[in-house]
Amino acid sequence: MIEKIISWSIHNRFLVWVGIILIVIGGVIAIIETPVDALPDLSENQVIIYTEWMGRNPKIMEDQVTYPLVSNLQGIPKLKSIRAASMFGMSFVFVIFKDDADIYWARSRVLERLNYAQKFLPPGLTPSLGPDGTGVGHVFWYTLDAPGYNLGELRALQDWYIKFALQKVDGISEVASFGGFQKQYQISIDPYKLVYYKVPMMDVINAITRNNRDVGGSIFEMNGSGYLIKGLGYIKSLDDIKEIPVGNYRSIPIKISDIAAVQMSSDLRLGITDLNGEGEVVGGIVVMRYGENAKDLIVRVKERVKEIEKGMPPGVKFKIAYDRSDLILGAIDTLKEAITEEILTVSLVVLVFLFHIRSGLVAIFNIPLCVLIGFMLMNLFGITSNLMSLGGVALAVGDLVDSGIVMTENAYRQLTNQVLKIDDKKLEY
Repeated sequence: MIEKIISWSIHNRFLVWVGIILIVIGGVIAIIETPVDALPDLSENQVIIYTEWMGRNPKIMEDQVTYPLVSNLQGIPKLKSIRAASMFGMSFVFVIFKDDADIYWARSRVLERLNYAQKFLPPGLTPSLGPDGTGVGHVFWYTLDAPGYNLGELRALQDWYIKFALQKVDGISEVASFGGFQKQYQISIDPYKLVYYKVPMMDVINAITRNNRDVGGSIFEMNGSGYLIKGLGYIKSLDDIKEIPVGNYRSIPIKISDIAAVQMSSDLRLGITDLNGEGEVVGGIVVMRYGENAKDLIVRVKERVKEIEKGMPPGVKFKIAYDRSDLILGAIDTLKEAITEEILTVSLVVLVFLFHIRSGLVAIFNIPLCVLIGFMLMNLFGITSNLMSLGGVALAVGDLVDSGIVMTENAYRQLTNQVLKIDDKKLEY
């Protein structure tokens, strides 16, 4: 079989060159299109369902949230297993699908089943799907370097400006914020004053809720013109909260400021974020969408960061804490170095032992063509270019070197013997 292939190749050199050109073109296209990452994605094909019900213990979360969701999510096509975890105020359900299931098809099927399962949950609870990223999707971390700004101001800048601006980048699943203080209005009610003024607690809650919204009116006609009327009621400052009426005491209006202390403070924190022991920082984590090219995504993120910096307050700058592109480029450079060294080694061995340049070229051209074929197969089967796959290519180059040297030396020896036999016959004549 091999002899026939060699014979056909010798008699059809034009077609062989056409095949070589097609391999080069296809290999280059495969290298460009194949997603590049530093680490292989070994995470399971899963969809995460997150439900928050603050103030409830894990037992209640398990009985009233986790169990109804798990029991009603059974029967989804291509479902492999369902895992769940209940903790204080939170419930996580991990719906794991088979490897051949498309992740976005799986998310749509889970969302369809959630619409049915939600009616078995307590009123007011709305489960939500986790981001369409994987466990190795954290490709870029950054912090905000801003001398003179407090942590609350930086966290507000991150949550309300930087986060939304970065999420526009194609390929980002989520931008997770960390560090700092999340601002909130806090109303510390004095229970003794509630009793003194005879104001129920629910009246205070309802009054704050009613006064934190806009209301629409009708049309007021005047001089043949119609004017739309609406009431502006959204809370914008501490004084707006203090002036909210909650009841009457002896015909005197009772306001929030009469029964409570209103202040601007931060949400409860369970930890801090420190960078290199230099103090607390505020920043964000860019999570890559499933199946995206990590190297190209990081390039797009860096370009977007430069645009965002132009609109930030004076003195605020981005500081990169983690950039996976360094590891990706290192893996690519390792492969280039390995291929280059092995091509030079083959050339040196063949030229030193055979003293024949054309024989060396046969073994040398064998290496890049086989590597290009490998990238074409990787792109065909959906294998990303990562540290493991590129390392395997580099190791396989060593086998190509051995076979190339052995086959070239054997062919050169056979041709030499034939030439010697012909010369002997000429001497006999």
